Amino acid sequence: MDWQELTDLTRGREFVVERVRLVDGGVAIEGEFEPPQLARLGVDDQVFVAAFVRQHGSIKAMERIFGVSYPTVKARLNRIAAGLEFVEDDPGPSASDVVDRLQRGEIDVQEALAELEGSG
Repeated sequence: MDWQELTDLTRGREFVVERVRLVDGGVAIEGEFEPPQLARLGVDDQVFVAAFVRQHGSIKAMERIFGVSYPTVKARLNRIAAGLEFVEDDPGPSASDVVDRLQRGEIDVQEALAELEGSG
């Protein structure tokens, strides 16, 4: 069974994978595994994301391929992105950035600690 069949079977409901078998080696692993978020998308959205990646993020190419307008492509990308929990829109400053700013005197120790606690 491929992902498309599994996606059709689950009809958008949440699922877990309980057994994984390596094709070349005869090894099977049992447990409870969450599928990657992209695998949880509907088949149409999986195809859309794959096409978007293959087109190097070109919305113009997506308009041409799917025969839709720019706002339609953007709306679909926004809807898909809204469901991807692991995407961090604003990761905040890295620890090394905070330390560099502290060393340059741009922030004091209390501000640096507050930023470091907020980024963890």
